[in-house]
Amino acid sequence: MSAELVLVFIVLGAFVGVMAGLLGIGGGGILVPVLTAIFIHMNFPMHNVVHIALGTSMACIMVTSFSSLRAHHANSAVVWSLVKIMSPAIIAGTFLATFLAAQISSKALAIFFSIFMAYVASQMFRNKKIHAGPGRAGNVELSLVALGIGAISALVSIGGGSLTVPYLTWRNLDIRKAIGTSAALGFPIAVTGTLGYLINGILSGASTGYTWGFVYVPAVLLVTIPSFFTAPVGARLTQKLPVQTLKRVFGVLLIVLSIKMLVSLL
Repeated sequence: MSAELVLVFIVLGAFVGVMAGLLGIGGGGILVPVLTAIFIHMNFPMHNVVHIALGTSMACIMVTSFSSLRAHHANSAVVWSLVKIMSPAIIAGTFLATFLAAQISSKALAIFFSIFMAYVASQMFRNKKIHAGPGRAGNVELSLVALGIGAISALVSIGGGSLTVPYLTWRNLDIRKAIGTSAALGFPIAVTGTLGYLINGILSGASTGYTWGFVYVPAVLLVTIPSFFTAPVGARLTQKLPVQTLKRVFGVLLIVLSIKMLVSLL
């Protein structure tokens, strides 16, 4: 790997960390399209390039999701009873979806990713308040929803917050506890998704000297280390910068990156 690529991964990690701390979002929306572009430049096989970007992004998210989980737990913002109910289904959905992803072409995955990011960006522009629904959900509903959240999260390499928080808020959970509980659920999503992409990459023969399954190890190390240190910086900036304006700018960035990824693959 060239010194220029090392620098690109480090800068990417630092940026993802700041955005995660500042806007309270995971890095998958940035990581997947950028990593796809980098891996295309590195001449990775085109039929696996998005798969490796998704697996590598999931591995990177493990660090930030664990840090987020600890912070929310320290603030008593995690409803562990909900985590206990939803975790088995969210783990199953995430793991099984990695096997589905392995059978889908890079182009199809890129299209699905772009559609989902367009949805995420639209929510950032609308900033619409979620109205509470008809009471708390039962265990069966929670498990079915968790299964779907896990599956979608694996296919687009996110921690599930953009789906879990609105759902839990709609189901009459305080927004602060919804965010904290979502953060706690994001860690098993990241761990299970990484394991799934690792296994499926090995089964497909995608492993090389530096790629374990669909996870490119050098990128994981070079991205996660700076993001660990810059996430607190982003959190402190929330008091000084216009967060809502930045969310709209970030929404545009998500759409631009997704379109660029599509163009590169199509």
